[in-house]
Amino acid sequence: MDFGVLAYGAYIPRLRLSRRAIADANAWLNPALKAQGKGERAMCNWDEDPITMAVEAARDALGPTGRSSIDRASIKAVRFASTTFPFLDRLNAGLVVEALSLPEEVSALDIAATQRAGTSALAAALLGGGETLVVAAEQRQAKAASPVEMAAGDGAAALLVGEGEPVARLLATASRTADFVDHYRSSESVYDYQWEERWVRDAGYLPIVPPAIARCLEEAKLAPTDITHFCMPAVVPRVASTVAKAAGIPEAAVCDNLHAVCGEAGAAHALVMFVAALERAKPGDRILVVGFGQGADVLAFEVTPAIAKQPARLGVAGHLARRREETNYTKFLSFNDTIEVERGMRAEADKLTPLSAMWRNRDTVTRFVGGKCRRCGTLQFPKSRICVNPNCNAVDAQEAHPFADKIGRINSYTADRLTYSPDPPACYGMIQFEEGGRWMMDFTDIEETELAVGRPMKMMFRVKDVDAQRGFKRYFWKAAPLAAGRA
Repeated sequence: MDFGVLAYGAYIPRLRLSRRAIADANAWLNPALKAQGKGERAMCNWDEDPITMAVEAARDALGPTGRSSIDRASIKAVRFASTTFPFLDRLNAGLVVEALSLPEEVSALDIAATQRAGTSALAAALLGGGETLVVAAEQRQAKAASPVEMAAGDGAAALLVGEGEPVARLLATASRTADFVDHYRSSESVYDYQWEERWVRDAGYLPIVPPAIARCLEEAKLAPTDITHFCMPAVVPRVASTVAKAAGIPEAAVCDNLHAVCGEAGAAHALVMFVAALERAKPGDRILVVGFGQGADVLAFEVTPAIAKQPARLGVAGHLARRREETNYTKFLSFNDTIEVERGMRAEADKLTPLSAMWRNRDTVTRFVGGKCRRCGTLQFPKSRICVNPNCNAVDAQEAHPFADKIGRINSYTADRLTYSPDPPACYGMIQFEEGGRWMMDFTDIEETELAVGRPMKMMFRVKDVDAQRGFKRYFWKAAPLAAGRA
């Protein structure tokens, strides 16, 4: 059996901010932005962040519980890469493990502090052995009217690596570490400090990356012309093509960096591009993935015939297709806390999360596990001691039953402008699950005009509340239109 990538998935938020909207709002300050006002960048909804995106990318890769050939119990480790983790002193990967209902015996680790965190996490997983889920997600913050605001985009990717029938077999890896500082963000800063692009290209990418590529190709026993897909994210224009030329890789192999439709997803972007390449790849294709940041990682893969057996998923292409254009630049600033808006008295309610109660109810809240009556088979959420079936009412007859991958339909709904929401109106209603059970849920990624009784909905892991006073986020599951994710 070979070792390599067994499954892959991605997540890109539904909202796409028009770069023209950014340019129009800021041209008074920086007229040069008008030339960059082409295309769009992915932006998180107010209830999305790197954790929620990582969970959705992993779900895209692993498939629905009970309807996928992947046994989640076989996963031994989770590696989560990002430079924008919501928590500095809490295991972010641990929350991903919980939301995916993985075994508690799983080893979990956060990998941060460099733009090549994603490729480093993947390389470590491939060289370490064992079945490992690698996820990378990024939500970069940027000053208004800055080049980073234009170039960045939110997104995530997930790769399951291990032994079996991989879709991409690892051929070789090479790394180089050099404290080349093209940008940085200190622990006291919110935004990155950037250096000049031409210097970054000439003193950074070109001296550092091509030698690492040469070492990787030599170990893989490949010629540069053997590469079919060259995945290297770079905000600096034309750098990927320049590096490819210096390394002898054909221009035709250089992959689209998705700038026009998504933006650059920081530490996750190399893996996002890798997933996009796998979606187009054929057996025998060779893929070279490069991560750059205080050095470089280079990974060489060969696509296997197993690529044709992969089940349907949204991936990069599917998530790009489920876009909704956003032209309200002020909304983007508000969602990212770049500006402070008057939210009204209802927003002043104390959002304290009792950590003891959160721990006791973690299966219900984070794993979205309900109950199934062993006597009559009735499903219910949440799980309780007494069966809700009036013809049964069995006591202590409930077994755990997951609802995260269940499809539901809107039974009733409201669009409430009295209840506080960062994106009013607050949409919520009763969800009737197709296999049984119902629950009053918040809706997300849906417009007021799209609400309809009977509309199919899927469950998505999202931010429920933000406790700004204590710097804490509480997560829960929300219902989104089925078109917003895979069943």
